[in-house]
Amino acid sequence: MLPGTNHSRAIARSGVDWVCVDCEHGNIDDGEMHEAVIAIAREGVSPIVRIPANEAWMVKRALDAGAHGIVVPLIYTVEDAKRLVASAKFPPEGNRGFGSPFSPHAFTGEALTEYLTNANSSLQTIVQIETKSALESVKEIAAIPGVDCLLIGPFDLGNNIGRPILGEMHQELKDAIEKIQEAAHEAGKKVGIYCADGQQAQGYAQRGFDFISVCTDFPAITAAFAGAVKTAKGEASGPEKGGVKGYDGR
Repeated sequence: MLPGTNHSRAIARSGVDWVCVDCEHGNIDDGEMHEAVIAIAREGVSPIVRIPANEAWMVKRALDAGAHGIVVPLIYTVEDAKRLVASAKFPPEGNRGFGSPFSPHAFTGEALTEYLTNANSSLQTIVQIETKSALESVKEIAAIPGVDCLLIGPFDLGNNIGRPILGEMHQELKDAIEKIQEAAHEAGKKVGIYCADGQQAQGYAQRGFDFISVCTDFPAITAAFAGAVKTAKGEASGPEKGGVKGYDGR
């Protein structure tokens, strides 16, 4: 969520498989997104860009920067998802424009023609299922060619079905998450979920989720410093969780 090449590089060196460059809720503009993508990729880690909205020009900017995949929030309908896929794919599968010299540098620096040849089959299109209407159409969305992964945003999903997370998840939200997981796997697609910390992430990994966040930089920095200060003062034995207060992931 925070800008800076050194910051991005430090996270990429932590042992993660991917880093989400969050342009939806984070403090990251277009230029900073470009810098972060390359910094992360140069560490052998996949940069995944969450764009602010399902807009074709935002998809193009992220992929042209070299993102290995895009996360797209607030999908409402099957048509929304189809429009997204079209904007993420070169013709004939879609209508993405070709010509950015930056994209190959997030891989091996191959020729632009090689990037063009492999982009449609290699880059990940990740659809967030976090609205009531998308939940109702989740099987149809999962079945769309070019949708690679369904990502669950528990907070917005809970809000949109009238079951906000105010502590432990309501059973209706738990059931919705299970429904999304089943729809993705039945369609041969991956499924992901936002987690606030590693303990939650481990639980979802054990349940068969494929794409799982483990930490968010902004709250994690505060939590790490707070934990160290408390330990130094003899007030605590270790750091607090770096996630979202009140969300236990269950």
